[in-house]
Amino acid sequence: MDEGKLPKITLFDNSGYDDILAVKDVAFYSMCEHHLLPFFGTVSIAYIPGKKIIGLSKIPRIIRFFSARMQVQERLTKEIADFLYENAQARGVMVVIKARHLCMEMRGVKSVKAETRSSAIRGIFKNDADARAEALELLLKS
Repeated sequence: MDEGKLPKITLFDNSGYDDILAVKDVAFYSMCEHHLLPFFGTVSIAYIPGKKIIGLSKIPRIIRFFSARMQVQERLTKEIADFLYENAQARGVMVVIKARHLCMEMRGVKSVKAETRSSAIRGIFKNDADARAEALELLLKS
């Protein structure tokens, strides 16, 4: 991965869709930069498009791009949210990551199957409690 390059995304004109679009449970694998051990799980994203909509196949590519480098979960969550918010010119973005960290399971505390969750909220989801609640319901329910 060339860290100087960002993933290419395809944007299309938005013909008036102004509601939430959610993509759930995209699998990812990464390496903890602190312990050099894997962490893995799923990324779920909700966004409200602005003047453009993103090609749906680009969402897993964005996740793969940012998880391919040595990472920490907090930064991974932030990078995905910031990239979508800025590059897709979305009105709102919410990213929720659920992950297992082998550094927690194999060493030290040895907490098997503990799940770490992180979120990043941008745009309208930050200030509109109703929109945030709707996005969380879409992302977290089965």
